[in-house]
Amino acid sequence: MTTPETTTARPGPRAGRIRRSATAAALLLMLGGCSMVPSLPEAMPDTVIPTQGVGTVPEDTGNLSPDGFDAAQRMAVRIRNVGCDGVVRGTGFAIDSRTLITNRHVVDGSRKLQLSTYDGRDVSVETSATAALADLAIVRTVEDLDAYPELAATDPKPGDAVTVVGYPNGGALTVTKGTVIEYTSDPLNANLGQVLLTDASVEPGSSGSAALDTEGRVIGIVYAKSSDGYSYLVPVSTLQELLADDSGFVEQTQPVC
Repeated sequence: MTTPETTTARPGPRAGRIRRSATAAALLLMLGGCSMVPSLPEAMPDTVIPTQGVGTVPEDTGNLSPDGFDAAQRMAVRIRNVGCDGVVRGTGFAIDSRTLITNRHVVDGSRKLQLSTYDGRDVSVETSATAALADLAIVRTVEDLDAYPELAATDPKPGDAVTVVGYPNGGALTVTKGTVIEYTSDPLNANLGQVLLTDASVEPGSSGSAALDTEGRVIGIVYAKSSDGYSYLVPVSTLQELLADDSGFVEQTQPVC
């Protein structure tokens, strides 16, 4: 797999300072659970899907227009992964009527995936598949999803605005905004190549959230945050390459607990 084609202008002093602090941080948080990796949250009954914040609308719609935000909230899905050792919470987003994108670490080790939309609708899962190269996964649904965004044709440039739409901590739909700072080496998956570093705020449970440009197009997927608060995105070009590769995603098998 090739690395994303991007503008390669050298970052200014501020970007360089952020890169050194973010990529040199001793601890990175994988955002699928409710605590720092490797700890998992306490188990919850697998018959319950959190309903906190269902139907609420964030006051801040980030860098999106009202129409763009309406589409974004309808394509974002809360994910609850009931595994052998506990529960992991994350976010996914639709890319067609029955396909979600999320992170591999959100669905890994799943005995049961529970999906719900911003307005409280439960969505049944058909299958899930994960990528070996990047922290990405596909979830196929039984029912149709409400909306899905366009994938941007190219990766963003440093300085571009970014809006993240997701379900931090498995709670209410949340919108945060920031700026693409730069491209940097992936601190968690050495074979992936370059990823995006942004200052958009994310929290545990934000993993798998879509990062959108001002037109509401997907430019990346949230997968981690640094210990000093910066967020990392898998670029949309990596997702597009995996989707175009018949072997890009491998279907998961249910673990034996």
